[in-house]
Amino acid sequence: MLSDRKFIIVCTMACIGSGRLCARGVEKLCQLGQTTQVRRKSSAAFVKIKQIGIQPLSRTLLQKSTSNHVHVCSSADVTTPTHRYYSQQPGPGSLPDYQTVDPYRLLEDDLKDVYSDIRKELRWNTNQEELHTIATYYFDGQGKALRPMVAILMARAINYHMNKSGLTPAQRQVAMIAEMIHSASLIHDDVIDQSDFRRGKPSVNVLWNHKKVAMAGDFILAVASMMIARLRNNDVTLTLSQVVTDLVQGEFMQLGSKETENERFAHYLTKSYRKTASLIANSVKAVAMLAGADAKLSEVAFEYGRNVGLAFQLVDDLLDFVSSSDTMGKPTAADLKLGLATAPVLFACEKYPELNPMIMRRFQEEGDVEKAFELVHKSQGLEQTRFLARKHCLEAARLAGSIAESPYQKSLIVVSDLVINRMK
Repeated sequence: MLSDRKFIIVCTMACIGSGRLCARGVEKLCQLGQTTQVRRKSSAAFVKIKQIGIQPLSRTLLQKSTSNHVHVCSSADVTTPTHRYYSQQPGPGSLPDYQTVDPYRLLEDDLKDVYSDIRKELRWNTNQEELHTIATYYFDGQGKALRPMVAILMARAINYHMNKSGLTPAQRQVAMIAEMIHSASLIHDDVIDQSDFRRGKPSVNVLWNHKKVAMAGDFILAVASMMIARLRNNDVTLTLSQVVTDLVQGEFMQLGSKETENERFAHYLTKSYRKTASLIANSVKAVAMLAGADAKLSEVAFEYGRNVGLAFQLVDDLLDFVSSSDTMGKPTAADLKLGLATAPVLFACEKYPELNPMIMRRFQEEGDVEKAFELVHKSQGLEQTRFLARKHCLEAARLAGSIAESPYQKSLIVVSDLVINRMK
């Protein structure tokens, strides 16, 4: 019988959104050069994964239920640090070279009026000047527009795949809705975190009082909800509504922590899915559904967005340790100052266990932030974080490869490369 360290599951933790996972879903999540073998033993199902250059670790977190669905086990079942699953080897592979395709240039006409159209939507729904000013503050065209760009790319790629032409108004509305939900979450984050800067300029809570800012965030969400209702598609409404549910739960999770290393990493990955990846995953699924895609193709879109979203968050957490404040447009080491233990810190714990008590006290003692920052850089935490992000990008590229070839499909592959190599 194999030891507990031969069973791994950390790659499934990143997709916990629905609370349950079918065995086929587990297999999909653990691809990318891995051979997955499901072993059934009495009422339990274990997933064993072999991969060159990766150290297996942790006892499985899965058990087979009577309904033949696999559920996440209780934290009491976990005894081995899940983050040891990731090796310190170089990245797991290379992305196809589609560098001649520029997603933003390809979608220049589709994206050029996204922010102005969002401002118009907000204007049509209020005559309160100050509310309009706060609500439109981050819709100044200075953001990366990653979410509307990926949504429109997926929409056009799926439309081409299904022998349909162009971009439908409903699909473009979803792209706008995704950016509105994202910006509303930024506004609420600024209030909760008491941020001073965002996108290289003073954050909203510096310029206006917290009550007005919080209400402006609510207003953006309300207008986005009205836009969802106008789509008149029940399945899409349910899909996009899940995003808001996930965002709130992710924010609550960020306010807490876990005692053990296993629980802590699973907590982090689930929080990252809910706060970041769910929006991208469900918005690209929504545009696929609006194209008339079947369940299988819609799931391809969802999984692509989930992997891109998780990679984006992992790189964001990495950049918090390596980029300058000027490059990021916000202070670096911000997560540590907020008491948050992100992937680089969690990986660094393996080499420097003295980080664990710092995590539990949320880096509140004098010198904690500086010491943790130093230990992360002395460890392999940053390399391991990039390795994990690259795994998600490669999986996203693989999923995009199952869609019919077109400039939009190729751009979906390029996006995964942009995410892993971005500097801000």
